[in-house]
Amino acid sequence: MAATSLPAQVAVIGNGIMGHGLAEVFAVSGTPTTLIGRRQESLNASIARIEVSLARFTAEGLMAEQEAASALTRITPTLALEDAAGAELVIEAVTEDVALKEEIFKELDRLCPPPAVLASSSGQPISNLTARVEHRERTIATHFWNPPQLIPLVEVCASSETDPAVVPWVCGVLERVGKQPVVLEREIDGFIGNRLQFALLREAVSLWASGVASAEAIDQAVKASFGRRLSVTGPLESADIGGLETMEAFARFLFPDLNTSGEPPPKMAQAIADAGADMPAMSQLSGRTPEAVLDERMAELFRQLRQDQTAGA
Repeated sequence: MAATSLPAQVAVIGNGIMGHGLAEVFAVSGTPTTLIGRRQESLNASIARIEVSLARFTAEGLMAEQEAASALTRITPTLALEDAAGAELVIEAVTEDVALKEEIFKELDRLCPPPAVLASSSGQPISNLTARVEHRERTIATHFWNPPQLIPLVEVCASSETDPAVVPWVCGVLERVGKQPVVLEREIDGFIGNRLQFALLREAVSLWASGVASAEAIDQAVKASFGRRLSVTGPLESADIGGLETMEAFARFLFPDLNTSGEPPPKMAQAIADAGADMPAMSQLSGRTPEAVLDERMAELFRQLRQDQTAGA
């Protein structure tokens, strides 16, 4: 099952935040892509979001206008799950509803004959979603990060029932569309990135809730220190550079004092209730609007993508 070329066709199930970005990724790579949604209105909105995203890529000088126009023609929006039947790779990207995902995988298993690979972009292990699938040997988790058209990482995780040949094939496809796959050796909830992200979040929320420092101070402590290094040296590389003996000694001192609670602190729920669901609850974003923060983050992601492309040229 060696990947010598891109799939002849890809199908993406779900047209929300992740789904429309995944369709864009494969369409830009030259792959005909079927984007399957549940409502025509949301499909139309997804195509509009893809158009906006492609326009941003051209404005940033990362894509020619003709390339963007061609990519858009490769995306076929549809409401029919049956239209996934001809795809060599199908990626589920619906909301985090396990019952819904199980039903979709059951139907895909019926509609898409092997060896078509059935993948999930969820942060859930694939074995949590395939109880009703007969051909589990072609199922795999491919956890993309938001926004998938800008973030290179994809966490690839097979189950104990996945055919070993599926992993290198999927990784080859992902590399051909410009992604950086990392392979997990066994299934674990949340995979790598979310476990690390939430370990940091748990400690940050604990520091804020216990009154050690303000949310602004905590965020700044990350952004102005090790946050700047993380894109160059990961935590284990940093530990090697800092000296494992030193890191082990400090870990013995600090680990017992780190937060290990299995529940978020009550102050977090209270902040949500006080602020309302659509408002920043802890940090107040240092006086900036959520839109301004997202724009700044998007600009930085484009800068990093440009840097990646320059390095690979």
